[in-house]
Amino acid sequence: MPELPEVEVIRRSIEPLIVGRTIARVRTTGDSYFFLTPARLVAKGLRGRRVLAIERRGKYLVAALDDGASLLLHLGMTGQLLSSVARSPRLVRSAEKANWIAEPRVFAADEHTHLELVFADRGPRVMLRDVRKFGKCALRRPGEREPRLERLGVDALEACGPVLFAATRRRRVAIKSILLDQTVLAGVGNIYADEALFRACVRPERQACHTTEAECRNLAKAVTQILREAIGSGGSTIDDYVHPDGTDGGYSRLCRVYGREGEPCSRCGQRIRRVVIQHRSAHFCPKCQR
Repeated sequence: MPELPEVEVIRRSIEPLIVGRTIARVRTTGDSYFFLTPARLVAKGLRGRRVLAIERRGKYLVAALDDGASLLLHLGMTGQLLSSVARSPRLVRSAEKANWIAEPRVFAADEHTHLELVFADRGPRVMLRDVRKFGKCALRRPGEREPRLERLGVDALEACGPVLFAATRRRRVAIKSILLDQTVLAGVGNIYADEALFRACVRPERQACHTTEAECRNLAKAVTQILREAIGSGGSTIDDYVHPDGTDGGYSRLCRVYGREGEPCSRCGQRIRRVVIQHRSAHFCPKCQR
């Protein structure tokens, strides 16, 4: 699932491709749970509108339109926001990858492309593709509330010790579950929670209420550091995530524990372990993290 770094990298990359441009046509697939607003109303509301800005809120993207409305996008688990010049074998079925790699070609909208914006200047189009349709698309009228955004906690790039410490009091759930709670820190997901816990030397299954004020301070600092480093590396490509031009993110090569079960810890040499916490994998060093 794209986390805060991936969504922020996408926002920065897509901004020059969408802001200031007028949407001439909109192509969608039929209504599904991907569309929180019926697809035909999304198309009608976007047609003829100029995009004024695009912001990130946690893992959400919000595009402001010139009539005061806004387009809300969430990439879910497999969502990809692409330009029409994107090239990547991750955008085709496995059976086609050999030919694609031999002769790289520009991606063409397929049955998984649920939203396509065609602009009046006839420049590059912007497409949202989601194979599993766990992403979300909504068009909000001027002044309309968005409960999904209102429930979000502090943006994870602004994580601080006092906020995290307050959220852990009297909570017997695992500290990793607190980091993944979007009402506490908006934007943290599985990869960066594991990496931050490793940097702060806190074991992921430790009960949140047993973390100290100093540990929460160190953990909040680790969260912001890890997220900024990941943004600088273009995010983490594990399976589906690609930049809008189709290129991969590079942070997955820098992960110290995530996805490295059985490998030696880079600090102490102990084997990295994997456990399951509330149906989510957690990777950690049993010696370095307490």
